[in-house]
Amino acid sequence: MSDYTGVRGRRWFEALTGSAAPMSGDPASALVADAELGGEMARFAAVVPDPQGLFPRARQGEVGLEQAYALAARVREMIAMDRDRIRRPLIAIVDVKSQAYGRREEMAAIYMAGAAAVDAYATARMEGHPVIALIVGHAFSGAFLAHGYQANRILAFDDPGVVIHAMHKEAAARITRRSLLELDRLGKQIAPLSYDIRDYATLGLLHALLHVENPETPQPGEVQMVRAQLIAAVKDTRVGPRDLSCRLTSAQAQTARRATLLVRRKLEEQWAEV
Repeated sequence: MSDYTGVRGRRWFEALTGSAAPMSGDPASALVADAELGGEMARFAAVVPDPQGLFPRARQGEVGLEQAYALAARVREMIAMDRDRIRRPLIAIVDVKSQAYGRREEMAAIYMAGAAAVDAYATARMEGHPVIALIVGHAFSGAFLAHGYQANRILAFDDPGVVIHAMHKEAAARITRRSLLELDRLGKQIAPLSYDIRDYATLGLLHALLHVENPETPQPGEVQMVRAQLIAAVKDTRVGPRDLSCRLTSAQAQTARRATLLVRRKLEEQWAEV
């Protein structure tokens, strides 16, 4: 994972919105813009690297204090603006390295900042805003939880540079005392351990895998294809439930997550007996 540059999030944000600058008062690493999508306005959000960021641990595409609070504020702003009208879609463009690990962040309660972003996204979803995550690069650990994982529908590029996981492979190897090769072998046997986006798709959490030739350089035709997929996901969301039950009812989940479904059913049965 050492080749991570974080350019994908910025470039796809610019390609889909025509905007390259943060909103007034926001950090340069938290990009938010309103742009047309399928004949209506949508709010797009992305976290991008900023080498000049205030916090050193949040300069390479991590979600830190500034980024999390900025996302939370802009999502809450959107909810308030749309309270008496049709709820606009919220598109999270995801290419995030991790949450920001640092003493300053911990002392300033990064967990509260992250929770504020999670709560804002979840509130938007439950208020009727179609929340769509478009994963164009990395989606790691707490950063993905704070920015994208609360989406009604998750789209991802079918590309080796797209990785959704709890931790980077090198860190997982150190913690489990296994080699990178051993982790790759385990990933082929146990899908949740895999760093391959196609293995992740078997878990039933993705709405669609999208093919683009070069995610670092969005081409006009591919931008239009992605737009069409986003529009379709928004329409699908508006006729479905606002919760995340689709992640357990998909055909892939019914196969790959049988044990999870069994445990949930047993817990529900016991809960009903209390």
